[in-house]
Amino acid sequence: MAIAESLADADVRPERTRFDNGLTVCSVHVPGVRSVSMGAWVRSATAHEAAEQMGISHLLEHMVFKGTARRDARTLALALEVRGGSLDAYTAREHTSFEARILPADLSLACDVLGDLLFEPLLSAADLALEHKVVLEEIATAEETPEDIVFDLHAEALWGTHPYGFPILGTPETVPAIDTAALRARHRAAYVPNDIVVAAAGDVTHAALVAALRQHGWEARVPGADVRRAVPAAASPAPASHFVERDLTQVHVVLGAPALPHGHPLRYALAIASNALGGGMSSRLFQRVREELGLAYAVYTFSSAYAQGGMHGMYVASAEESARDAVDVIREELERLSRDGLDATEVADGRAQLKGQVVLGLEGSGAHMARAAAPDVHGEPYRSLDDVLTEIDAVTSDDIAQVCAQMLTPAQQTILSLGPRAAA
Repeated sequence: MAIAESLADADVRPERTRFDNGLTVCSVHVPGVRSVSMGAWVRSATAHEAAEQMGISHLLEHMVFKGTARRDARTLALALEVRGGSLDAYTAREHTSFEARILPADLSLACDVLGDLLFEPLLSAADLALEHKVVLEEIATAEETPEDIVFDLHAEALWGTHPYGFPILGTPETVPAIDTAALRARHRAAYVPNDIVVAAAGDVTHAALVAALRQHGWEARVPGADVRRAVPAAASPAPASHFVERDLTQVHVVLGAPALPHGHPLRYALAIASNALGGGMSSRLFQRVREELGLAYAVYTFSSAYAQGGMHGMYVASAEESARDAVDVIREELERLSRDGLDATEVADGRAQLKGQVVLGLEGSGAHMARAAAPDVHGEPYRSLDDVLTEIDAVTSDDIAQVCAQMLTPAQQTILSLGPRAAA
């Protein structure tokens, strides 16, 4: 694959520095780019929460933007925006990420602003009272967006009481119960340099990034004790069908099963099988469910990988009268795939497709930034692009047959239907 090979030849291993306080700093210079993407990953999030504090990581992510001793909320928002940059954040299952997109001249400013909001938030009671309302509105918005909330409902059904089944936003019961004492305790425990990875990519040098972080006190931050709540071994209830009744015009359905954790040797085999099943317009599900039978507009596969496990799933939205038919077709395709796997041509095409996705996914400095940070965020060894492409080329028909039999049989799927009637 000429494009993949040429990019692999140009692939540059990220430079890496570890400060004495445990902060990990990674960077990669991307030729031809005139911007910098910079991020800080706090390795603590929803998976590390107690059930009674569901949503505290997401609430804390909101609260650090409410102001610091040196900057109020508006000043934090303006600091990079008035220079054409951006500042954003999100909470995932196992990490909280803060990301900036800037011009190279504003690298020092970005280090100052990110350090300020990460390490010096006020976390005041008055701000928390307002933010409770904001997050409750966010939860209400998600509840009224079926194509969003169906995934949370399925995660709860799939994982049971395991933290992987917790809603990242929290619940209307847990969020208002989180007070400033709990929030500050969470901040002291999680937002510490030895549990943070900083990465930058684009028109940046590693020396400049390290110097800017030192200039703004990141190296002087005191490390914390490793007091994160341990993520228990992943286990889920037996597969079952669940139905949540809602007054909707469609039935939204997720079928899914436990799958592979980060770094598993068969992850590329699963990705190839998932692409063949529902990864695009040429996939089996798209061609049968949408093109041949007209049962749905949206049908696709997806997967998530965590430290203690993972999941693979399928989503479809269909009219009330056709939802059961759509799910039956998905089951038929799962049965065929788990029984027969992929033939040699499909495996070769699948390798090419996945390699193309990997390479095209590296367009832009943000993608390079995330790739530079990923080994330290997830505790995995660094793999060059050439290594990744070689590993994909090494996937065999037997590998794919193994993941299909272990994770993609109809009997293994937990099914969640949201809408006017059950689809299974």
